[in-house]
Amino acid sequence: MINGRIASSVVRGALAAALAFLTLTLPALCAEPVKPADVLFPRGSRVGLVPPPGMIASKTFPGFMDPDKNAGIVIRVMPPDAYGPMKASLADDTLKKQGLTVEKRETLELAIGKADLIVGSELSPEKKPFRKWLLLVSTKDLTAAVSVQAPANDSVYSDAAVRTSLASLTLRDKVPDTDYLGLLPFKVGDTAGFRIGNVIPGRALLLIDAPAYPHMIATNGLPEYEYNARFIATAAPGGPSDPNQRANLARDAFNSIDGIKDRHVTMAEPVRIDGQEAFETVASAKDVSTGANLMVVQWIRFGGGAFLQMIGVSRAEIWDKELPRLRTIRDGIAFK
Repeated sequence: MINGRIASSVVRGALAAALAFLTLTLPALCAEPVKPADVLFPRGSRVGLVPPPGMIASKTFPGFMDPDKNAGIVIRVMPPDAYGPMKASLADDTLKKQGLTVEKRETLELAIGKADLIVGSELSPEKKPFRKWLLLVSTKDLTAAVSVQAPANDSVYSDAAVRTSLASLTLRDKVPDTDYLGLLPFKVGDTAGFRIGNVIPGRALLLIDAPAYPHMIATNGLPEYEYNARFIATAAPGGPSDPNQRANLARDAFNSIDGIKDRHVTMAEPVRIDGQEAFETVASAKDVSTGANLMVVQWIRFGGGAFLQMIGVSRAEIWDKELPRLRTIRDGIAFK
C-alpha cells in the first residue's frame, strides 16, 4: 500500500481542491502507438492510461503507485463544467502556496480532448525533492485531472517516460458494473435485474428497476429517475447489541429516509437475515415529488462490528411483484 508520504503528497497535491489536478502538456512525443490492451483503468473510472514501468494499480486511491520509490499517479474525474474553475485555480502564486514551484506550462491536444500541463517541483515533508506533472483535460463528457509525482532525477520516471504515459490517456464508454461493485465494502450477489443507479465508494449502493433509464432531469448534478422500484444498501461501522437500542436505531434510520412522506408503519420487528440479527420495518408512504403511493421496507442487519441498512422502495400497485426481487437482492449482500 502506498505509504503515508505519497498518500499525503500525491493526494494532497493531486486530489486536494483545484490545485492537484493541474494541466499537463504533452509536447510532440516520440512514443509508440498506444495499444488499447496496454491501457489500465483505476477501478470505477472511465479514464485510464498506460502507467510507466514499475507502477501498479492502487487499492487505496484512483490511480497507480510505486511504493518503493514513493511515486504515484492520481486520476480524478469531474463534470465537464469543472474544467473552467479548475484551470482558473492554477495560477503560479496559488500553486506556490501549496508548495509547488512551476517550471513550465504547455497546452496540447490529446486523443480524448484539450489538455493543459504544468510541470514543477516540490519538497516532501522530509525535504526530499520531487517532480510533479499536473494535467487537466476537457472532454464533452467530463473533466479529467491527473497528477504524477516521482523523486527528482529518477531515471525510471524521467520527463519523457511520464509524458509518454500521459499521452496514452484514454476514455472508455462505460465502467463495468463489476468495477463499481468492487468499490463497496460489501459483496452484491443477485441484483434481480435491477441496474446500478449510483455508488458511493466505500459506503453505499443504489440499484433501480426503471423502464426508462435515466429519465427526467438532473437535480443538483445527480440524475433523477422514474422508477418501478429502488434498492439502497449502506454500510456503517458499529451498531448496538441491545435489542431495544437496535429498535431505536431502526426507527430513527427509517424516519430519516429521504424522498418519502406520510409514512404509516405496518410492521416493525426483529428478524433474522442469513442467520444474523436484523430489524425489519415496512410502511406505506407517498413520494415527496409526485405524491404517488409507495411501499417501503427497511432491513438493518447487525453483526461483525458493523451494520447494513437496506431500503427497498416500490410503487404501491406493483409491490407484490417487486418485494420478492428486493428480498433477493437483500439476501445476496454480505460484508467482504
